[in-house]
Amino acid sequence: MKYQMSIFLSILIFLTACQTNEVASSNNLAYAVAWKKTAAEYRALYYQGFNIARQRVEEFVNSSINEVGKPLAIISDLDDTLILSDPYWSYLIKHDLEFFDDSVWDEWVASDQATPSPGALEFLNFCEENNISVFYVTNRNQGDNTREYLVNTLNRLDFPSVDDDHLFVLQESSNKELIQNRIKDDYEVIVMLGDNLNDFSREYYVSDIGERYSLVENKSEKYGSDFILFPNPTDGHWIRAIFGESEPAPTIDNKMLMREATSSSAWRD
Repeated sequence: MKYQMSIFLSILIFLTACQTNEVASSNNLAYAVAWKKTAAEYRALYYQGFNIARQRVEEFVNSSINEVGKPLAIISDLDDTLILSDPYWSYLIKHDLEFFDDSVWDEWVASDQATPSPGALEFLNFCEENNISVFYVTNRNQGDNTREYLVNTLNRLDFPSVDDDHLFVLQESSNKELIQNRIKDDYEVIVMLGDNLNDFSREYYVSDIGERYSLVENKSEKYGSDFILFPNPTDGHWIRAIFGESEPAPTIDNKMLMREATSSSAWRD
């Protein structure tokens, strides 16, 4: 009996080790980055978003919707909204890194390799041609050179309105609402663009998955009208809702937690 129990425990330990090794050897980012790099659907969603945003702008330009007499504007996030960082994510995969890495990100930002998202430049130029002010509100922190890096990138990409009046870079906080409200005091904001719910309102800055669902349901009519959301399967506050932080450590436990997040409603155990 002791011998049989010993064999059973050995098999159980072996199977547990195999499962742990399987999780350890897989990369959480693989599917998401592959989708970003290869899926035509990914590009199509950007075109769709900017097409809707343009339609919203045209509605205001060609009608009397703007009754308050304020100048018109749009507010946009930058990363994964107007500019893309796909080579950064490819680097993480190549070096078997699977969660956002600050040190690598800072080096990548300094390398100035960002590209415009599909349709972004055309939309921004359309706004400029129709006297719609464009405001960029982003949170980045690469130290003293943060703003310089970003200005260089946006100028290289020929983005309009890259100046102190229109570009707001938050280094110490992810709370964009204070800046957004100041803009709204002086402008009629037609639409807001982002890849993260927190780009639209601070009320979305919660770390519970169910609560985030409820907040979206409560304002479902705003998506495609006031808010234009772009796809981002690699990072954002949806990560925070799983791990309690936006940049979790690359531990075995966290990899297991990511695996658990995918299997909570499996169709067959």
